[in-house]
Amino acid sequence: MTKSRILYEGPSLLDGKPIVVVGVPQTRNEKTGAMVQTYILRADVDPLEANRSGEDHSICGECPLKGTPTHGNTGTARGRTCYVTLITAPLNVYNTYRRGRYKPVEDLRAFGAGHMIRIGTYGDGAAVPSEIWDELCNDAVGHTAYTHQGNSNPARFMTSVESLTQAGEAWDRGERTFRIIRDLNEMTRNEALCPASAEAGKRTTCASCKLCAGNSVRAKSIAIVAHGTSKKGLVDLLET
Repeated sequence: MTKSRILYEGPSLLDGKPIVVVGVPQTRNEKTGAMVQTYILRADVDPLEANRSGEDHSICGECPLKGTPTHGNTGTARGRTCYVTLITAPLNVYNTYRRGRYKPVEDLRAFGAGHMIRIGTYGDGAAVPSEIWDELCNDAVGHTAYTHQGNSNPARFMTSVESLTQAGEAWDRGERTFRIIRDLNEMTRNEALCPASAEAGKRTTCASCKLCAGNSVRAKSIAIVAHGTSKKGLVDLLET
């Protein structure tokens, strides 16, 4: 696969502040499989500080999983339940970017050609101009994408929700959803269980499944049981 590249540098569509998108081809990920991972980051604030201070609004918008800013010197935002561990890949990518180790991509279409694209490995793809994703995915074999913002591009993005009420509103708008649930009993007939989840026996990977691609796929919405290191916090969030 090709080397990591800067796919976009410019203002966030969410608040106009500087962000960067770095594309990292990755072949080893138990859940996702081989995909081009895309990290959407503040270009001028490291991911941990951005989360603590609330500056991650530029890349996360109104996502409830980012927590409440603490403006402290250590740790993450209060009540953060996002599954992405900031101190690992996001911080490494940011530091590498700030050292000038990534070159700008020369041809977005060629960079994505023949690969599965994971839009927003960290960060919300709605922060980035749609033409970036259009070019990147044009000759790709598929993509996954989720947004917690108003879904202005349901053909590309799944609408991320944390309640059945939110899901129902999205379904009424003709959107497919990706919903976190507490247990399998909460699933509805409009939803299918994520095939890459533990509850589904991890029978496939995101790269092979390709269901989380908005309305470009004719399929049910997707549900997944809260999991990972933030499982308890997620369950508490779902109950509020």
